[in-house]
Amino acid sequence: MSDDDGRSSGTGRLVTGLAWVVLLFGLWLWGRAVTDVPHGADVPAAGDVPAGDRDAGSVRLPRPAKPLAGAVPQRVDIPRLGVQAPVVARGLDARGAVDPPPYDQAGVVGWYGAGPRPGAAGAALLVGHVDTATRPAVFYRLSTLRPGGAVRVFRADGKVAEFTVEDIRVLPRDTFDAHQAYGPRVPGRAELRLITCGGTFDRATGSYTANVVVSAYLTRTTG
Repeated sequence: MSDDDGRSSGTGRLVTGLAWVVLLFGLWLWGRAVTDVPHGADVPAAGDVPAGDRDAGSVRLPRPAKPLAGAVPQRVDIPRLGVQAPVVARGLDARGAVDPPPYDQAGVVGWYGAGPRPGAAGAALLVGHVDTATRPAVFYRLSTLRPGGAVRVFRADGKVAEFTVEDIRVLPRDTFDAHQAYGPRVPGRAELRLITCGGTFDRATGSYTANVVVSAYLTRTTG
């Protein structure tokens, strides 16, 4: 390899590394601000918040399925919660954080469109509000999920990617770890993250004190 090739390769790795750092910083901001509610709002209590993080424990989880080709998600179903919600792609806001659906679309789930597509290899990110100033929102009961539960994503290619929940974590927002929340657990596996607010509502800041992060992985495909 020539010196030019080495410099070119090194530059490529540097650019990729910098892009990853920028993305993680944006995701960290997202984790701190994605589900804030308007200041001064009279907010109802959040849905059931787990006393601690939950992993599979004694639950026997199925083997992972082979990842699919990329396809845009259209709807997410969570049978245990009675959720059947449209999915829309979201980008980054002016601060570099992922822009969630607006509060007047509290029944819609946002997908980070620049990241992996649900069912493809990597960790696809889905975010939804826990509540609004007046009512519960799409992920109000997200924290009540248990390992072994099903999450189904209907895709534009006609396939349904079924994910199995493996753990539920509550991550404090003052020490939010983007790698822990959004990084793949197993390289090459198709994974899913469902994220909303958790902890308690701090009226002084107009936000919740934690984020609920549900991790799941692809175990079945139909269609």
